[in-house]
Amino acid sequence: MTCTMESTGAGGGATAAAPLLETRKLSVDFGGLHALDGLDFEVREGEIVSVIGPNGAGKTTLFNAITATVALSSGDIVFEGGSLLGLDPNKVTARGIARTFQNVRLFANMTVLENVMVSQHCRTRQHAFGALFCTPAFRREEAEIRERAEKILNFFGSRLVGYRFDQPAFTLSYANRRRLEIARAMATEPKLILLDEPVAGMNPVESAELTKLIGRLRDEWGFAIVVIEHHMDVVREVSDRVVVLDHGTKIAEGVYEEVSNDPLVIEAYLGHGNENS
Repeated sequence: MTCTMESTGAGGGATAAAPLLETRKLSVDFGGLHALDGLDFEVREGEIVSVIGPNGAGKTTLFNAITATVALSSGDIVFEGGSLLGLDPNKVTARGIARTFQNVRLFANMTVLENVMVSQHCRTRQHAFGALFCTPAFRREEAEIRERAEKILNFFGSRLVGYRFDQPAFTLSYANRRRLEIARAMATEPKLILLDEPVAGMNPVESAELTKLIGRLRDEWGFAIVVIEHHMDVVREVSDRVVVLDHGTKIAEGVYEEVSNDPLVIEAYLGHGNENS
């Protein structure tokens, strides 16, 4: 089900609300390579969009551009009506965009609970003075941060709660490290979460569990989500809309059934002989 929002314009007709995120003619060049080439892309509130394409299509570069970890060659990125150009990654996170990575990035020696608590730093009100003197306001905020971290971890059921609160992150299974990275993204209080190959390296049971979790992130927490994924069963299950990239350009867009039967997509991606490649 595609989630759309409408408002009534001055003339009395229904007009679509502005996208939550929009890239406009977005280009990223690495030397002579056009990693992204004039890409127009959008995500609306409450929508799950999957981005697919062969290796080197520009999928992760799109995430890196949105989160300000690569420089743009041209174009604009607009979030909630305001440009993200010129912001550093921390400011982008503070604006309401969180992400995960192909390779899990956790604070390995911190506990599970600490990983989620520290991720809330972009929302804290108390700074060095409160921490140094352990003021009442600092202690209240610290309690709030812990409570929110526990609530987020409880979303994952038995996987990350109880005695696991105090386990160092490096002791977790691979699948639970993936879950913890998503929990850290949730802790930043985003409106949009970017998931970069969330089921990569998982077995079929783990993959199915995380696929259901992606839907719950939208349905229960209200996040808009963009997923980069190679597993077509995951894409089919979670997506309101699918965008296909090839050589940095968008070659198809629509619901899964339309995109999966598009001749250009079959040639560029699905026809490579292995839909999980």
